[in-house]
Amino acid sequence: METSHGICRIAVALGVEQLGVGYFLALVNMIMFCTGIPGHYPVNETTSSLTLTFWYTLQDDILSFEAEKQAVYQQVYRPVYFQLVDVLLHKAQFPSDEEYGFWSSDEKDNLYDKLGRLLTSSEEPYSWQHTEALLYGFQSIAETIDVNYSDVVPGLIGLIPRISISNVQLADTVMFTIGALSEWLADHPVMINSVLPLVLHALGNPELSVSSVSTLKKICRECKYDLPPYAANIVAVSQDVLMKQIHKTSQCMWLMQALGFLLSALQVEEILKNLHSLISPYIQQLEKLAEEIPNPSNKLAIVHILGLLSNLFTTLDISHHEDDHEGPELRKLPVPQGPNPVVVVLQQVFQLIQKVLSKWLNDAQVVEAVCAIFEKSVKTLLDDFAPMVPQLCEMLGRMYSTIPQASALDLTRQLVHIFAHEPAHFPPIEALFLLVTSVTLTLFQQGPRDHPDIVDSFMQLLAQALKRKPDLFLCERLDVKAVFQCAVLALKFPEAPTVKASCGFFTELLPRCGEVESVGKVVQEDGRMLLIAVLEAIGGQASRSLMDCFADILFALNKHCFSLLSMWIKEALQPPGFPSARLSPEQKDTFSQQILRERVNKRRVKEMVKEFTLLCRGLHGTDYTADY
Repeated sequence: METSHGICRIAVALGVEQLGVGYFLALVNMIMFCTGIPGHYPVNETTSSLTLTFWYTLQDDILSFEAEKQAVYQQVYRPVYFQLVDVLLHKAQFPSDEEYGFWSSDEKDNLYDKLGRLLTSSEEPYSWQHTEALLYGFQSIAETIDVNYSDVVPGLIGLIPRISISNVQLADTVMFTIGALSEWLADHPVMINSVLPLVLHALGNPELSVSSVSTLKKICRECKYDLPPYAANIVAVSQDVLMKQIHKTSQCMWLMQALGFLLSALQVEEILKNLHSLISPYIQQLEKLAEEIPNPSNKLAIVHILGLLSNLFTTLDISHHEDDHEGPELRKLPVPQGPNPVVVVLQQVFQLIQKVLSKWLNDAQVVEAVCAIFEKSVKTLLDDFAPMVPQLCEMLGRMYSTIPQASALDLTRQLVHIFAHEPAHFPPIEALFLLVTSVTLTLFQQGPRDHPDIVDSFMQLLAQALKRKPDLFLCERLDVKAVFQCAVLALKFPEAPTVKASCGFFTELLPRCGEVESVGKVVQEDGRMLLIAVLEAIGGQASRSLMDCFADILFALNKHCFSLLSMWIKEALQPPGFPSARLSPEQKDTFSQQILRERVNKRRVKEMVKEFTLLCRGLHGTDYTADY
């Protein structure tokens, strides 16, 4: 093996060296032999992969020539590339069943990891290995280029049902090939019927779990407008495999997403009917679990069911019936009349979740799973979710007061984003906003460093509130001063996402100085503290990757609190050694003057901050910062 490796390296090096000088067909044929060297990569040969760079380079070189020269070389090398396809297909075959049986589990794993589906045995051409390699080739091409106009695909789709599937490897590749052609099927819906039965049949085989479920999901996503005739069958088969627990958790979740896509394209009555039949068994299980005494296996079952519902609602979206389908001809679906079927089902689920929470309110995993359901459905339902806002606000308040969790804050942020500007929904959202703020401020008093995710989500919520509905900051019960001080503290966290979110909060807060009295007052009283925290960060306390975020705060201070900033920045930079012992008084003075002069161009402020932070860190002018 070492010898063949060495010879191959020399041949490839010579080949690459000759590129652009003149091509030697004998050398190319030698490299071709190395590509097709006997053995199965990477189990008992590792030479073939060394040649792949050569083939890429040769192709790139030929394509870089001017048209006339290119035509000559293409004529010479076209047969070589046809031969290369044959060699690669041969190498991409699985070994014979007999030989594969003798491979150790490590060798088999290695084979799958490297996708080295390789063989050089003298099997008859129509062995399953040969078929599998050809399909694998088609699948690879379909995943890389647009095959919509290919005249080969209709024949391929027609042949797939005629393949005699004798083992798992071939069946897997058949599934993945169908999945890779799902976009083509969306444009040629008449062909769906020839492959869909194969996919539904494969769903019942646990060994084909990943390939069959991912393929069904692709078909349901790409072809949903052509699937209504098959919907009843798809739902029935999916329900059957879900109830029999054939698939692992992640595949069950994918399957629910597939069904969400499928149901989205049906008539409203059909959606309701299918939703009820799909969800009823889980509703019954949840009702039973809600009555039982909490234990670990019950918890797993509850989280699993909530996860399934959450994944279904992620893709179940009937709000775009009119404008969802771009295609050769726009197939319009009727605008839904009456209540949204998803909301009808969701209200039923909501009542049940209330029951579950009566026993599981202090379990973080269950609470997170509950939040996920509503976060997904709020995103897809938008205004249709409105009837549930008051109940959900009340439930979120209870959950967050019992166990503060980032997921509850993220859901609160969604509600603020979608509903806070509507007068009817403002009272329950304001009550929830004040409650979660109060609970989080208490958390800060107890020590927030253990909860960077909560602080991150809290900062994002505050920024969203200022962006969508600054009135939330007008309430007398909101302690704006405490919120401001906590956000300054959060700027010093080691976790980059938390720092970013805190900077985002300040860039939303500072422009409100004039219009929200309480904000103006707190900036006047505590703005200097904010500036010092920003200068410390630029001086070296924070990661260099976050400098743009701190520059945004400086820019906002300069734009909205100019007179205060001009006074604070001179005072703050006065002490020797602050924000870095490496700075001279002149450098600090130059920086403060530059910042105060630039009130229009945010990009310039970012450049100034980058320069200044390099001076502070002693990195200015070094190779280390060449790309910075």
